[in-house]
Amino acid sequence: MKKVLLSTLIASTLGMAAGSAFAADQVDLRMSWWGGNGRHQVTLKAVEEFQKQHPNIKVKSEYTGWDGHLSRLTTQIAGGTEPDVMQTNWNWLPIFSKTGTGFYDLNTVKGDLDLTQFDPKELQSTTVDGKLNGIPISVTARVFYFNDETWKKAGIAYPKTWEELMAAGKTFESKLGKQYFPVVLEHQDTLALLRSYMVQKYNIPEIDTTKKQFGYSKEQWVEFFGMYKKLIDSHVMPDTKYYASFGKSNMYEMKPWIEGEWAGTYMWNSTINKYSDNLKPPAKLELGSYPMLPGATDAGLFFKPAQMFSISKTTKHPKEAAMLINFLLNEKAGVEALGLERGVPLSKAAVTQLTTDGVIKDSDPSVAGLKLAQSLPNKLATSPYFDDPQIVSLFGTSLQYIDYGQKTVEETAAEFERQGNRILKRAMR
Repeated sequence: MKKVLLSTLIASTLGMAAGSAFAADQVDLRMSWWGGNGRHQVTLKAVEEFQKQHPNIKVKSEYTGWDGHLSRLTTQIAGGTEPDVMQTNWNWLPIFSKTGTGFYDLNTVKGDLDLTQFDPKELQSTTVDGKLNGIPISVTARVFYFNDETWKKAGIAYPKTWEELMAAGKTFESKLGKQYFPVVLEHQDTLALLRSYMVQKYNIPEIDTTKKQFGYSKEQWVEFFGMYKKLIDSHVMPDTKYYASFGKSNMYEMKPWIEGEWAGTYMWNSTINKYSDNLKPPAKLELGSYPMLPGATDAGLFFKPAQMFSISKTTKHPKEAAMLINFLLNEKAGVEALGLERGVPLSKAAVTQLTTDGVIKDSDPSVAGLKLAQSLPNKLATSPYFDDPQIVSLFGTSLQYIDYGQKTVEETAAEFERQGNRILKRAMR
């Protein structure tokens, strides 16, 4: 009887020890990202595959649309409750990690995250004071895409110059009707396009980092906003007043876009497929040329990391968080699940895999757009401060002043320069 009790006690003790060891191995991670339903579905599939390969790691997915994501993450980071792994934006680095300590330094987990798959130059773009704050998933630039069916109806070729772009607006209006426009741009797209024009013409940076203020003169700001007024007056794109009349949904979900009345866009190559997918068949988006001023030596492209994956500086599981990022960006199952949803990958392993699978092909609008952007001269890098959410918001308000007749171009330019310089001084101090 004693032997039975003793053997039972030993077995029970061993079982408890084994259970404790198993419990100790269990890791719970949280991961957040923003995007549309397509991105949500492929990322959830990739996370599911990761959990199959690592049954001791459970990943809680926290995903939203774009609206409100930054404010939510800001609250979480301020309270130290942010997820272990986060999809982040390049222009958030000055907000959350001005000295490089806002996120976990990924250089310290390179045993679990293969950094050799990425060009050191690309990693440098997301490094702050020697600390790697995020892995750039892909790079992206805004280029022109056009609805092939609507442009056929207009009977003109895609514009190759600024003059042809301006002229297309009146052709659309006269041949197709007032509700038809060559392109549609949201205010952040317009900001990037006007910067491109100014860089081509003046070849100077938009922000003077030494003086911590804008680099344009008062006269140049008037020209900047005057160019916007020309685009509107030439019927190239709808103004903010007309655009707002269709509600607050995503532009690619609005009826004029789906029906082809808004016949093109100036958009990130990494996200263009969701715009193309929503067009009424048989319409599709085709890549256009990039307009250049005569003698311009720089296209003024807004070229940046499309998104990054970052790890929380307060995570309790940096190793497992790094393993998750590595799986998504470098490993076969993760790479195949994500495909081109976040743009053409920077990871060499991912490019090889997706090329072999026939996913990366020149006919894809996102691939073609990236190749065009890479072929253009682009020496003046855009400052992340010019993409600061407050600057972008102020610009949106400025366009409304013009479109609603509340301020002249000159008054708007002066107000934007004054308020914008205040924002820059606070952000760059």
